[in-house]
Amino acid sequence: MRVRKGLVGFIAVFQSVIFLTHFFLYETWMFSAAGSDVAAALWVKLSLGFLSVSFVAASVLAFRYTNAALRVFYRAAAVWLGLLTFLFLAAASSWTVFGIARLVGLDVNFHRIVELLFGAAVAIGVYGVFNASWTRITRTTVRLANLPEAWRGRRAALISDVHLGHVRNSSFLRRMVAKILREEPDAVFIAGDLFDGTAIDARRATEPLNELTAPHGVYFVAGNHEQFGDDGKYLRAITAAGVRVLSNEKVEADGLQIIGVPYRNATRDGHLASVLRAVGVDRDRASILLTHAPDRPEIAEAAGVSLQLSGHTHVGQFIPWSWMARRVYRQFVYGLSRIGKMQVFTSSGAGTWGPPLRLGSNPEIVMLEFQ
Repeated sequence: MRVRKGLVGFIAVFQSVIFLTHFFLYETWMFSAAGSDVAAALWVKLSLGFLSVSFVAASVLAFRYTNAALRVFYRAAAVWLGLLTFLFLAAASSWTVFGIARLVGLDVNFHRIVELLFGAAVAIGVYGVFNASWTRITRTTVRLANLPEAWRGRRAALISDVHLGHVRNSSFLRRMVAKILREEPDAVFIAGDLFDGTAIDARRATEPLNELTAPHGVYFVAGNHEQFGDDGKYLRAITAAGVRVLSNEKVEADGLQIIGVPYRNATRDGHLASVLRAVGVDRDRASILLTHAPDRPEIAEAAGVSLQLSGHTHVGQFIPWSWMARRVYRQFVYGLSRIGKMQVFTSSGAGTWGPPLRLGSNPEIVMLEFQ
C-alpha cells in the first residue's frame, strides 16, 4: 500500500510539472498580437491540453497492456515529451532575449523570436529521433594485467539498455544481434535493461537472442528495469534463448574470471562487497565484473576486479539530463575510465528510455579488444 501511494504521489507531481510546462508554452506562444486570435488560441489550448496528459496516460496503459494502437500512441507521446524539453528551453530563451532587448532599448518582434526558436527546437528534436535510431559500433582496446595469453587479441561485444517495450521490439533486437554477429566476437556481455519494464511478451521479444552465439559465451545481468517488480519472467525468457544469466556468481572462460551481479544487489549498501567476497575473486588473475550501473566502482576495485562493464547512464540521452548524468556519475558516465587498479567501461546503451531521442550521445554496440 505504501509503495502504491508513493507511485501515485510521483505520478501526480510529474503530471503537475508537465502541465505547468505546457501552460508556460501556451502563454509564451500567445503573448503577442500575432497570437491573439480567439479561434487559434482555443486550438492551441486544446492541443496542448491533450499533449500535457498524453505521456502519463500512455505510460499507465503501457504497464498493463500491449497492442499495436497503444504502441503507436506511446511512441508519439514519448517523442512529444522529448520535444517538450527543447521547446521549454526555447520558450525560456525567448523571454530572455526579449527581456534583454527591452533593457537595452531595442524594439523586437517577440512572436517572431518565439517562432524562430520553436522551429529550431523542433528541428533539433527531429534530429534527436533519427540519431537515436542509428546504432554505431564503438571500438576500444582494454589492457588488463594478468590477462590469460589465450585472451590477448580476443574481442568481446558489450551491449546494454536495449529497453524492449513499446518503442523498441524484437525487430530492433534482431538488428542488434545481426550487427554483433558480423563482428564475430569471442564473448558477448549484456549489461542489463534488455527490457523496458512495460507490458511485453518476453519470450517473443527475446527470440532473436537464439541466434546470438560466441565461442566463450553470451552473458547477461539484470538491470533496474528488469527489477521494477518480479524479474522472473524476463530471466526465464533470456535463459530460454540460450543466454547465461549471471546472478551473484563467477564463471571461468578459458582462464578469464567473469562475475555477474544484478542491479538490486550491486546498489544495496554492503551487498556488492559481500557478493564479491563470496564468489572469491582471484586478484592474481584478470577478471571482468558485469553489473548494470557504475554506481560503486570503488567497491569492485577494492575486491580486486580488473574491469567493470556497465551501462545505465545513457549519458542522459539529451540536454539537460546529460548534464545531470555527468554530475552524478562523473568520469564514469561514459567510456573507459580508471579507479585505482581497476578500469571501468560504461556504455551509452543501444536503446532509449522515455523519449526516443539522443543529442550529445549515440546508441552503440561496444567492441572491446583485450591486450
